[in-house]
Amino acid sequence: MVSPLLAKAAPEGREIVNVTPERAGWTHVGFRAVRLAAGESETVATGTRELCLVVLTGTVDVEVDGQTYASLGGRSSVFEEKSPASVYVPSGKTVKITGAAGTTTSAEVALCSAPCDDATRSVSVIDSAAMRRSVRGKGSNTRYVCDILPHDDPRAAHLLVVEVITPQSHSSSYPPHKHDVEQPPVETMLEETYYHRLNPPQGFAFQRVYTDDRSLDEACAVENHDVVMVPRGYHPVVAPHGYDLYYLNVMAGPKRFWVFKNDPAHEWMLAPQ
Repeated sequence: MVSPLLAKAAPEGREIVNVTPERAGWTHVGFRAVRLAAGESETVATGTRELCLVVLTGTVDVEVDGQTYASLGGRSSVFEEKSPASVYVPSGKTVKITGAAGTTTSAEVALCSAPCDDATRSVSVIDSAAMRRSVRGKGSNTRYVCDILPHDDPRAAHLLVVEVITPQSHSSSYPPHKHDVEQPPVETMLEETYYHRLNPPQGFAFQRVYTDDRSLDEACAVENHDVVMVPRGYHPVVAPHGYDLYYLNVMAGPKRFWVFKNDPAHEWMLAPQ
């Protein structure tokens, strides 16, 4: 039986996966992933929401209200040590994404969204070279992070976007942590999606989502392109031997500030040794 927190991907076709706030049963985060062959287009109206478009692989042209941003992207794999091309688009805009001419493989594009606000916000290409890249954890808890749209980037209203590579046989989002209570500076409330990719692609990984009282306790076996929805609770991930794991995180909540709380049962492993 498939967990209600798991959105399975379509193996073929333009739409890979689509998680709306209505489907997730929450308020803020929306996530879609699409494939676009050369010349194929997808048009998105942001409406009252803001959008972070992430070119996961391939190359696309992006047009926003008549302004064209050409040849964005270029990664052949999300596992490259290279930051992605991304565009921030505020509310009230029409976005057209087209697979770049002359390419032989489809582009893969993530559409990450959240409610916008009434502030004056501008369309902007996020500088890949300026994205913070860091290493978290140690030993078999080491993972590699690229901050695409972090909470200290002032261009967005509610949206946070980050990608993480977890090597085979490593854990991630670990020790288990949560961010489901609006109590800064101790913890903030943020909904979250995990968009998973595996290398090689026939692999799988595991993600658990659970609360202290176990009123929510779901274990998901995730395959390539699947999404896990995290409405609340702790949400660790494990990559089995032989398969590297990539995930794209989208977070949003009432305030645009990421502060998490570790599961106290497992916090011992952070003590200096």
